[in-house]
Amino acid sequence: MSRPRSGVQRSEPLHQQVARNIRNDIEAGRLRDGQPLPSTRELAAEWQVSGFVISEAMALLIKEGLVVSKPRAGRVVHAPHVTTEKRPAPTSPQVLLVGGYAGSGKTELGRIIARETGWAMLDKDTLTRPVVEAALEMLGVSPNDRESDVYVDKVRPREYDALKSAMTENVECGNSAIVTAPFIREFSDPAWVNRTQAACDALGANLTFVWVYCDADSMHAYVRHRGAARDANKLANWDDYLSGIDLELRPPAPHVVVDNSASSEPLQDQARALVAKVLQEGSAE
Repeated sequence: MSRPRSGVQRSEPLHQQVARNIRNDIEAGRLRDGQPLPSTRELAAEWQVSGFVISEAMALLIKEGLVVSKPRAGRVVHAPHVTTEKRPAPTSPQVLLVGGYAGSGKTELGRIIARETGWAMLDKDTLTRPVVEAALEMLGVSPNDRESDVYVDKVRPREYDALKSAMTENVECGNSAIVTAPFIREFSDPAWVNRTQAACDALGANLTFVWVYCDADSMHAYVRHRGAARDANKLANWDDYLSGIDLELRPPAPHVVVDNSASSEPLQDQARALVAKVLQEGSAE
């Protein structure tokens, strides 16, 4: 979980990108133990790659033991460990603020940690998207708008207020919380970081800032694959989008960087190391 190599020119083999995202979905519980996977042809269409790329990706996952090939059943997810491992019990509530750009894998990381620990999973889009879309329509713009002043000035601040309130309520009840959102503006603002740290201190919670790094090629593959309407503008103007973001952004406070590029350590291994680090530091306080 050290600081990843900088630069956006690194290009990863497509089969590694596909394997990484399927692996993340398995560890996050989106694909469950015993669930049949789509055919090679269906996966190739879903990922917009060749059948050969899918076969290579499946070979990696089979080698790792996350997928098995069964007669007449085809390829099947093999992940009994996802739901059977013992969960840690922290002495004080833990708050993980997990930020990253679109397609970086922050939600997948949050889900993996939640399944490992049982801590509350608070994702901004899950909590607020239906209300945000309704509000944008009432304000006369597209429900998929995430770039206009209407969204940025009138709606976005309320999204983050709701997210913070959900986190606070969980901590007040003694629950640990994993909070996933881009946090681009927030992690760029030292004053916001300091206020949030002070608020968690006042609640008796241990706060950890987490930034999920992902190289540009891996982000593009994931954003294209998930096909969300809110990503249409990014995909249509990908080069312009990349020129407007800072892949070297990091929170202006002690933090952990998780590298979710295709060539990095598996996300579940980094998630477990992050949980171990958080619990160790929490018990030392």
